[in-house]
Amino acid sequence: MNSPKFIHLLYVPTLNCNFACKYCYLEDNTKELETEHGVLDTLKYAVEKFWKSDVIPYNMSLHGGEVTTLSKKDFHDVVEYVFNYYHKHAKLIKDNGFKIGKCHIKTNLFAVDKHIDTIKKFNVSVSGSIDLPLRLHNDFRVTKNGEKTLEKILANLKLLEDTTNRKKCSATIFKQHYDHLDEIIKDIKFLEENTCLDMNDFNFMLGFEGNSNGLLTSLKDTEQADFFHAMHKEFDGSSLDKGVNGAWFAEFSTDYCTSGDNCGEKFFLLERNGDIYSCVRGQGHSDFYYGNIYKDTVNDILENAKNRIFMNHNKVGFNEECGKCCYLHYCKTGCPFVKNAHNSDKSYTCLLQKELYKSKPTEYPEDENNKYSVFQYISKMHPHLMTNYLPKPSAENNNPTLEEIIAKDRKLKYIYDSEVFVLSVNHKKHKLESQIIKNTRDIVYFTDDSEIKIYIKNDLLDQECDYPQNNSLYIIILTGDTIEYGDEGRNKQRHLITHQVYKGVLEKNESDIDGYFVFNLVDILKSCKTHYSVKTPNNILFTTSALRDCHYNKQKNNAFYHLQAINLPFQNIEFFYIESEDTK
Repeated sequence: MNSPKFIHLLYVPTLNCNFACKYCYLEDNTKELETEHGVLDTLKYAVEKFWKSDVIPYNMSLHGGEVTTLSKKDFHDVVEYVFNYYHKHAKLIKDNGFKIGKCHIKTNLFAVDKHIDTIKKFNVSVSGSIDLPLRLHNDFRVTKNGEKTLEKILANLKLLEDTTNRKKCSATIFKQHYDHLDEIIKDIKFLEENTCLDMNDFNFMLGFEGNSNGLLTSLKDTEQADFFHAMHKEFDGSSLDKGVNGAWFAEFSTDYCTSGDNCGEKFFLLERNGDIYSCVRGQGHSDFYYGNIYKDTVNDILENAKNRIFMNHNKVGFNEECGKCCYLHYCKTGCPFVKNAHNSDKSYTCLLQKELYKSKPTEYPEDENNKYSVFQYISKMHPHLMTNYLPKPSAENNNPTLEEIIAKDRKLKYIYDSEVFVLSVNHKKHKLESQIIKNTRDIVYFTDDSEIKIYIKNDLLDQECDYPQNNSLYIIILTGDTIEYGDEGRNKQRHLITHQVYKGVLEKNESDIDGYFVFNLVDILKSCKTHYSVKTPNNILFTTSALRDCHYNKQKNNAFYHLQAINLPFQNIEFFYIESEDTK
């Protein structure tokens, strides 16, 4: 096995549900999908296909719909498979820094009695969903026949009392719940004292527009913060102190999915028909659809996942306040699905998260190197804004700017010189600048009929090179699609081709601009045309092989330069390749 990639896999063996919750985010889709694939068949096929591509699920959970609507046999078989998977691969998972979990189900708790034998046999971890206050549970969470559900759920919890498995629950809070804060507190204590639920392992989730079927209202940011403080005021120092200071608000901690730069690199939801989405929030939404395990390659699914999350973060943009926030390295601007649902460019729980971080300054210290953390995040998730967030020197450390570093190093000036490369497209000239220095994006359109040439100043091949005849024009073409490169795991444009043209060749080409060599780019660009992105601009960059070496040597020797020139600094232009002028 090559160096494996580890992922969290959420499996939805059925979309069927026995409830008709009034605010279900799946709305009318809680019914079985039409598919020829068996419950266990899809999970086994997906895991085997992932493994063949060195992609290892380190955590597998079962979600829905409602998993307990499965037949006893299907439920038993899929639980047994996950149980055996953890046992078989425990060493590999632990050796790579992950905990060995139990088979975990997310359930409404209404039909766990049907599967109690399997739950006990395999020590299944159970996470139930309830409404707080309990008085509202029977209003919002009813069966498809309109029957109330709380009494049956409480009876089922009695059946779990003598099991040793993990037993927890969660509640989603909207304004309609928040308005009964005293009752919520009372019912939390009731559940702790009268059920087998571990209320120190309880989770609050804050509802948002888009997961309430339009019937409930999200909390304002100040109400979220007030709710957070009310829970602490009541439960700090109590028997539930561990919960209120831990699991209760874990959704907003660094252990949660949104704490990564790009959650599409690790989290995947698999439906029984083979469709793969981002998570339960993105389930059923085209913008968060990654592909189908039966139809698509693993590599295409992984690439699509990163690109979809990247695209959805960029659809709403980057908030300038986040660029100044000393907690950005914890929240990474929040969930891309919710940001788009709210049409917001920052986390919908921003204020609550800040209150959480401030309440635990030892666990969540402010970032002393915030400008560098912001730049690293921007370079991966909003690269078109990189020049706006280049770290500037401060009075405290007087770190040099990129411009100052370039000014002091004659070798570097040619890498960033805006006079040495000129691109000609159908006789229109474009002076090329370094992509990390310029403040604008230049985009051109190429077709099969375009005349495309690059002019290079004829003394450039002599610069910083002992043997100019060994030097070359260095051309790099990147697609607009992105891929994860290297140990650092940065998301960067995929390389398509690197092409070198040596000085002896350039000297023989007849140029129509004095002082410049010329090279025809048509054949090189055409050779890659089936690989270009049609959704995001592609990229072509130019330097010389000698100057490329100067750049990488400078990165090795100067940390300030390395940080500020972390992406390719060479003169460039972005482009789309289209079939003809008529389709432009």
